[in-house]
Amino acid sequence: MDSVNRSAVTPSKSKLARTFAKVLHIRALTGRNQTLKFSEHVKEDVVKNDAVKSELLKKTQFKSFNEEDEKLQKAAAEAFLAKLFANVSAVKSAYAQLQFAQSPYDPDGIQSADELVVSELKNLSELKQCFVKKQFDEYSPEKTLLLAEIQEQKSVLKTYDIMGKKLDSQLKLKESEIMFLREKLTEANKENKLLEKRLNASGPVSPLDNLHFSSLSPSHFIMFLRQTIRSIRSFVRLLSKEMVYAGWKLDDAASSIEPGIEFLKANDICFAFESFVCREMFDGFNCPNFSISTEPLSEQKKRQRLFFDRFTELRSVKPADYLAWKPKSTFARFCRAKYLKLIHPKLEDSIFSNLDQRNILNSGEYPESTFFSTFSEMAKRIWLLHCLAFSFDPVASIFQLSRGCRFSDVYMESLNEEAFLSWDGSPETEPRVGFTVNPGFKIGKTVIQCQVYLC
Repeated sequence: MDSVNRSAVTPSKSKLARTFAKVLHIRALTGRNQTLKFSEHVKEDVVKNDAVKSELLKKTQFKSFNEEDEKLQKAAAEAFLAKLFANVSAVKSAYAQLQFAQSPYDPDGIQSADELVVSELKNLSELKQCFVKKQFDEYSPEKTLLLAEIQEQKSVLKTYDIMGKKLDSQLKLKESEIMFLREKLTEANKENKLLEKRLNASGPVSPLDNLHFSSLSPSHFIMFLRQTIRSIRSFVRLLSKEMVYAGWKLDDAASSIEPGIEFLKANDICFAFESFVCREMFDGFNCPNFSISTEPLSEQKKRQRLFFDRFTELRSVKPADYLAWKPKSTFARFCRAKYLKLIHPKLEDSIFSNLDQRNILNSGEYPESTFFSTFSEMAKRIWLLHCLAFSFDPVASIFQLSRGCRFSDVYMESLNEEAFLSWDGSPETEPRVGFTVNPGFKIGKTVIQCQVYLC
C-alpha cells in the first residue's frame, strides 16, 4: 500500500514544479523582448529628430542666403537705373551744347558737341547690352550710385550753364534790335518834323483856309465853334488828370462847381468841369476885346475888318510863337488874364507843388510847360471865335441858360438824353436845365444851340 501511495503522490508534485518553471521562463522571455523593442523605438526617434534638425538648419541657411542675394540684386538694379538716368542727362547736356553751337554758327563747337553726343549714345548702348545680359554691378553698388549721382548733377549744371549762355545771347540780340528800332524811330520823328514844318508852312488844310471877309457866313462860325469846343474838352481832360494825380476827389469838386446836381452817370461829372472852364473863358465875350483893353474902336465897318484881320493873323500861328512874337498884344493880355482867373493859386500849387507858372505870367513872360501850351491853344480858339463873332454885322452874341429853365429844342441841345426816359409827359416831370455846359450864340436870325445838362 505504501508503495502505491508514493507513486500516486510523486508525479503530482513533479508536474506542478514543471508547470511553475515554464511560467517563469515565459515571463523572462517576454520582459526581454519588450525591453529590446523600447530601446529600438528610442533610437528611431533620435535619428528622426536629428534629420529634422538638419533639414531645418539647411532651410534656414538657404533662406538667409536668398535674402542677402535679393538685397544685393535690388541695390545693383538701383545703381544701374541711377547710371542710366545720369547717362540720359549727359546726352541731354551734349545735345544742348550742340544746339547752342549752331546759333550763332560755330563749326568747332558743333564738331566737339557732335562727338560728345556720339560718345554718350555709345555709353547708353552699352548700358542697354548690360541690361539685356543682366550684367549688374553687384560688388560695389553704393559706389556706382554715388558716381552716377555726381555725373547727373554735373550734366544738369552744364545744361543750365548752356541755357544761361543762350539767354544771354538772346538778350544781346534783343538789345541790338532795340537799338535798331530806336534809330528807326529817331529817323521817323525827323521825317515827321519835316512834314510838320511843310504843313505849317503851307498852313493847315481846312475849309477856313480860303475864307474871305466878303464871303463870311454863320456856317463858318459854327464850323470854328466845333473846333473850339474840341479844344476846350482837351484842356478839361488834362486838367482832370492833373487833379487826380494831385489827390483831388473829382466828385467833390464837381459838386462844389454845380451844387445840388445829381449826375446820371459817373462820367457826367466832366460836364461840370467843362461848364466851369467855359463860364470863365467866355466871360466878357460880348464886349470888344473881352473888356481887357480900353483902346478906342473905329466905326462899325472898319471894326469888323479889324477883327477879321486879327482872326486871319493868328489862325495859322502857334500860340507860343505868337506870344513870343507879340508878348504885349491883346491876345497875350487875354491869355494872362484868363489863366490867372481860371487856375486858382491853391489848384496850381496842388498840381505843380509851386506857383512858378503864375509868377512867370506876372513877370510878363509865358511858361513853356505842356499844361500852359494846352491852355494857350484853347485860349487861342476862344479868342479867334471872339474875333470871328465881331466880324459879323450884327455882331454874334453869346447866351447861356440858368438852372431850372424848361427844355427847348430851338435854343438847347441836351448832353444827357437819359433825362427824358423818366418823363411821363406831365409838366411836373418835365426835364429842366441843370446847368449850361457850352454857351449858345445868335448871329442875326441864326440861333446856334447851347449845350445843357438836364436834371
